[in-house]
Amino acid sequence: MSKLGNLGARLHRGEISYDFVGKRKIWYGVSILITITAILGLAVRGLNMGIEFKGGAVFTTPTHMSASVTQAETYAKDASGHEAIVQKLGNGSLRIQIAGIDTGQSDKIKQELAKDLNLNPEKLAADLVGPSWGQQIANKAWEGLGIFMVLVVIYLAIAFEWRMAVAALVALIHDITITTGIYALVGFEVTPGTVIGLLTILGYSLYDTVVVFDSLKEQTKDITKQTRFTYSDIANMSINGTLVRSINTTVVALLPVAGLLFIGGGFLGAGTLNDISLSLFVGLAAGAYSSIFIATPLVADLKEREPAMKALTKRVLAKRAQASAEEDLAAERAVADDSADAAPAVVGPRNQPASRSRGRGRPSGKRR
Repeated sequence: MSKLGNLGARLHRGEISYDFVGKRKIWYGVSILITITAILGLAVRGLNMGIEFKGGAVFTTPTHMSASVTQAETYAKDASGHEAIVQKLGNGSLRIQIAGIDTGQSDKIKQELAKDLNLNPEKLAADLVGPSWGQQIANKAWEGLGIFMVLVVIYLAIAFEWRMAVAALVALIHDITITTGIYALVGFEVTPGTVIGLLTILGYSLYDTVVVFDSLKEQTKDITKQTRFTYSDIANMSINGTLVRSINTTVVALLPVAGLLFIGGGFLGAGTLNDISLSLFVGLAAGAYSSIFIATPLVADLKEREPAMKALTKRVLAKRAQASAEEDLAAERAVADDSADAAPAVVGPRNQPASRSRGRGRPSGKRR
């Protein structure tokens, strides 16, 4: 943990940096691929809507039933003429869900189910949902989601700017599409708990996005008065400065949700937890991804199209090119100076003055 804290401090100070914005085309490609897969899942398999949206009945048996899930599915289908979804709960009871039936049919189905399961009909609990009421719940859910989106865009446009609002909206649609696509592929039932989970993860996704946007807004107040960084550079620094914080909050949020999904729904058999826990788990992961890899890089893309930002980018690149040329020239001069200092001294025959060599080989002139 100390290493992670040290990494976060170094990222915040700018000592190290990961180029998220520079590689945004890779992240866009990954998101497009995942989104297409989710849309195909929705188109091919569709959502398994619960009886709260389609109408129907849910019958719950007493604890420790001897009948298996497969047997209960057969009994329910024979009694109703419709496909049934049966879940074995943690206390050993069976939850039998039959969609598309009205309240008039439910009494007859209850009697036949009780007979097949060797139960007293009074001990077989029944919860009924009319089709019209279920459709009303579905419409209200979509209306609530639409109002939520509109309010989010308005708030972000006022608090920050319209480009950030657009980027946040794209990230939210990205998260919703992936989450609903996973539901279609997995086949989990969509219930009001699923809608609650979706609204929860959208708020969480916005939290991470707004943290990065706030840092970006603060650091770009006087961006055109300097020539060191482009808008994309500062956007990348904002992501890196909040990266460890986003990872920590996401991991802390995912751990209890994973407990609900894998332990509660998987090992303990509490199938009723799956509807909300899967939406939370997938949505939290998708929200953290979109906040880092989609929302902020998209803001940088939109801002770089502005004339002022284009002019700033040209100035920054020109200054960097000049600095690079000066560094190259200084390096060449340093290499030349080192070569001159390291050159060996010239060694060769030494030329003597002519006056010294004239008398060599002659008699000294002294007579004997």
